[in-house]
Amino acid sequence: MSDDTQSRSRRSLIKSMVFIPMGVAGAAGAVRALQPAHAADANAPEGKPNDYIPSFFNANEWKFLGAAVDRLIPHDEHGPGAIESGVLEFLDRHMQTPYAAGDIWYMQGPYLKAAPEFGYQGKLALRDIIRVGIRAFDGYVSSQNPGKVFGDLDKKAQEDLLKAAEKGELKFEDISSKLFFSNLLTEVRNGYFADPKHGGNKNMGAWKMIGYPGMRADYLDWVEVRDKPYPIGPVDLSGRRA
Repeated sequence: MSDDTQSRSRRSLIKSMVFIPMGVAGAAGAVRALQPAHAADANAPEGKPNDYIPSFFNANEWKFLGAAVDRLIPHDEHGPGAIESGVLEFLDRHMQTPYAAGDIWYMQGPYLKAAPEFGYQGKLALRDIIRVGIRAFDGYVSSQNPGKVFGDLDKKAQEDLLKAAEKGELKFEDISSKLFFSNLLTEVRNGYFADPKHGGNKNMGAWKMIGYPGMRADYLDWVEVRDKPYPIGPVDLSGRRA
C-alpha cells in the first residue's frame, strides 16, 4: 500500500468517525483503514499511555484491548493514536456505567434474531458483549496458534483477524464475531472523540486533529466557512483550553 493510499485511508476513517453519529455508527469498512506499523511519520513522536490501572477488565482482557485498540486507530502523522489518547481508560470506565450494564435498556426476552433496523435484540449488555467477545477471540486465536492469544500476534496477523471479525468470518461459540467487533469499534470511536472528562481524547488531541472547536460558547461566524480551518483551539466541558 502506497503512502498516499495510506493517508487517504486514514482520512476516510477519521471522516467516518466524525460524521456518523456516536453510539449508532456501523463498523463497515473501518478495519480497511488500518495501517502498517511503519506508516507513522518518524517526525511525529508517538505518545505514551497513561498509568491508569483498570478496575473492570482483568489482565488478559486488558492485553487484548491494548493490542486491538492500537490497530483500530494507530498513531500516525495525521494525529494521535487511540492508545496515547486514553481510549483504554475510557473503555474501562465506561464499562462500569449503567449504560454499559444495560440498566437503562429493556433487556428481557424474547431474544430474537431481527433485521438490523430493529436494533440489537440479544440478551447480553454492552459490557458483556465486550467481555464475552474478548474471551471468544482469544480462544479462537489459541485454537489456531497454541500457546498464544491475540496480543501475542504480530500486527499484520492482528489486522487480518480484525478484518475477518468485521465481516463475521470468525466463528465463535458464544457470540457473533461481527457483533463483538461492531460494538468494540463503536466504543473505541466514542472514547477517541468524547470529552476528556470521560478518560479518552487526552489533551483534546482528536478534536485538534479535525479542527473541532469543542464547547466554545460562540463559533457561529465559522459555521458556514468551508475554505478555512477554524483558527482557535478547542475547549472541553470543564472550560480547559487546548
